Amino acid sequence: MYPPVDPIIVEFGPLALRWYGLIIMTAILAGTWIAGRYVARHGEDPNNVWDMLFWVLIAGLIGARLYYVFIQSPRGPEGFGRYLENPISIIDLRQGGLHIFGGFLLGGLAMWLFARARNLRLPIYLDGIALALPLGQAIGRWANFINQELYGPPTTLPWGLRIDPQHRIPPYNNLAEYPESTRFHPLFLYEMIWNLIGFGLLFWIARRFQSRLRAGDIALLYLIWYPFGRFFIEFLRTDSWFFPGTNFNMVHILSAIAVIGSAILLYRRHREPEAQEVQRAEPEAQRAARRTGNAEPGTASTEPEQGVEDEQPGTSEKPANP
Repeated sequence: MYPPVDPIIVEFGPLALRWYGLIIMTAILAGTWIAGRYVARHGEDPNNVWDMLFWVLIAGLIGARLYYVFIQSPRGPEGFGRYLENPISIIDLRQGGLHIFGGFLLGGLAMWLFARARNLRLPIYLDGIALALPLGQAIGRWANFINQELYGPPTTLPWGLRIDPQHRIPPYNNLAEYPESTRFHPLFLYEMIWNLIGFGLLFWIARRFQSRLRAGDIALLYLIWYPFGRFFIEFLRTDSWFFPGTNFNMVHILSAIAVIGSAILLYRRHREPEAQEVQRAEPEAQRAARRTGNAEPGTASTEPEQGVEDEQPGTSEKPANP
């Protein structure tokens, strides 16, 4: 297995259009479209998803880069030491070097602030983005393939990945011990497959159990599915910093917290009587007035909301595909 194209599509003097950037942008746009379709099916304005994209993207990009540089990159002159010697390289993304967990942290914070500023129902938007994330991640992993990154230790499996010497990290850049014929585990492929399965599973659950799901359930299911797979894939990473004397790193800790915490929360919230959820639900009139910005004191209806999955008045009985 070997990238079929050069990382650079076309160059204009000092500027270059790279496959990495094009693929990542395709993944972002596809994911945003999926999320917008989902929230529209649940009575929210899909334009809110596109409006929050800029703020979530900027914060997520900063978080993903900082996490990779200061937490994930290997310790030594070829990893973290390179950034210390040349700090300007921290903002150089031409060779990749992003970590999705950092994007989750700062991107999630930006999304929360945006939702509060616009008084949005955050759980619905979390569900939409959680449904879209696995598809976007699966597309984005092809950028790692083109850049010859995100590979594991040597392997003799038939789908082994060929890595050029200039893209290898120690000790695999020692061609005497690891000649050019050496093949490596394609971790980008493993994660891409895991994410595609996750997207199909979440999509099926969102449709099959629509009447039983509560707002936020899809997000919790994503936080169980993706970190669970990532926990095991991380053992094959060759470009990460691990706790001394172990095969564990910070991703293992964060993944375990996400899986266990989300599973407990999902279990507990579905043990509560349905009546409690109805009592907590916001009246439909207040929700509609909040979205349009025309609420007046004393005009809101006190009729309880029927459920987060019910269609809004005037919508078609047959929901559009997300």
